[in-house]
Amino acid sequence: MTMMHYNGYEALVEFDEDAELFHGEVINTRDVITFQGNSASELKKAFAESVDDYLAFCAERGVEPDKPYSGQFVVRAEPALHRALVTAAKRAGVSLNKLVTTTLAREHS
Repeated sequence: MTMMHYNGYEALVEFDEDAELFHGEVINTRDVITFQGNSASELKKAFAESVDDYLAFCAERGVEPDKPYSGQFVVRAEPALHRALVTAAKRAGVSLNKLVTTTLAREHS
């Protein structure tokens, strides 16, 4: 599997050995955007066309396209954990957001 990027959209690409075809799907939206191609250049073109077609389709219908993730999400925690995290952030001299994102980034790498 490999990743492709276009206009803020990110796609996961696989090769179907039986069909001798590359196929991809945009993974950073809730909407389904797929594409396929027989070569790298064809796949790249199909990816761009699929995203552009999706954006045009949304515009025609007057709906806001699902954009790639904003970087914001809500986390619910038990009150005791929330208090402990706020206290830890204050001790470290950073915001709660900075403490959480730093911890998530460390766990992700």
